[in-house]
Amino acid sequence: MAIPQELFGEKLILPSILSADFSRLGEQVSEVIAAGARLLHIDVMDGHFVPNLTIGAPVVKWLAPVVHESGAYLDVHLMIDNPDFFLDDFAQAGADALSVHIETCPHIHRTLAEIKERGLSAGLVLNPGTALGAIEEAALFADYVLVMSVNPGFGGQQFIGESLSKLRRVRAMLPPDVALQVDGGMAADTIPSALAAGAGWLVAGSAIYGAEDPAGEFRRLQAMVAPGL
Repeated sequence: MAIPQELFGEKLILPSILSADFSRLGEQVSEVIAAGARLLHIDVMDGHFVPNLTIGAPVVKWLAPVVHESGAYLDVHLMIDNPDFFLDDFAQAGADALSVHIETCPHIHRTLAEIKERGLSAGLVLNPGTALGAIEEAALFADYVLVMSVNPGFGGQQFIGESLSKLRRVRAMLPPDVALQVDGGMAADTIPSALAAGAGWLVAGSAIYGAEDPAGEFRRLQAMVAPGL
């Protein structure tokens, strides 16, 4: 299923399971959902496009019932070469949204359309060093755009300050109903500036799962972006 349209207009913290304790993954995911998380962010890395290996469709398939039964949704970020080959795998595993990098999709309009044809929300991602011109037209075919504010591959990196200018420029080019997501270095000290630059969905991994009380830290960060939620 796709992410409900009403969530695209909300300010949300998306816990990233990349930084979770995988020996207690179900428990840690359930804790942040119980604390109010609506979207869970999953980073899929192949060791080719980015210098790290993480998880694949089997983990998404295992998590999907845990997440969906609680009324939350799975946002799957494909940091992989040839993502078109794997759209069916992740759709069948239970992803609600798939985001793909402009850097790995020579036929990006087709890739975004194929994600939507599978009943999922389609996201477009650009790396810190990628010029905005690369996505200017393609972004209009996406449900959301993800601006990486670190070089992808690892959690716990420092926020790249120049990303704020990119966020402002991307927000200005997007229709109001297209969500702007930011991923990388999101914590209590960087969230306010990212919000001010136009981000609405903020991915936080180590800030949440590196805290002594991940659920409590999620609530604190969510209160920063949307005090009423």
